[in-house]
Amino acid sequence: MDKQQTLRILNALANGVHPATGEKFAADSPYQHPDSVRALFEALRAVEGGPTAVSTPAAAQKPPLPQGGSGSRWSPEEESRLAAAFDSGRAVDDLARAHNRSRAAIEARLVRLGKMDASAVTTPLRYPPKPGGGQPRQGT
Repeated sequence: MDKQQTLRILNALANGVHPATGEKFAADSPYQHPDSVRALFEALRAVEGGPTAVSTPAAAQKPPLPQGGSGSRWSPEEESRLAAAFDSGRAVDDLARAHNRSRAAIEARLVRLGKMDASAVTTPLRYPPKPGGGQPRQGT
């Protein structure tokens, strides 16, 4: 059974309609019970891929931050290694693993080093680049 057919059936059931015949369910039908209707709408949202009331909190769904370099200051040596690896064509995700930092941290540092244009960043930057390049803030 494909996703569209599953969605069509769940939608019909959640709206109190027999999916095959189009007949409306009787008021005393288990499909018309409020808890059943809620459960069917939750199932519909889950199949669609949207947020559901029974899904885990957003914080629990985030991937864990890399350990090691994450949150620590960038040393000049680490910046040099990052710039050289980026210039040699290594992917941002590879650099994130190699430096034990998040993708956002790698992209932000590459922008600050002038190696990546801010418009090419795939993750939101906490500190947008200053007009004209400017020097990075102290401690970042």
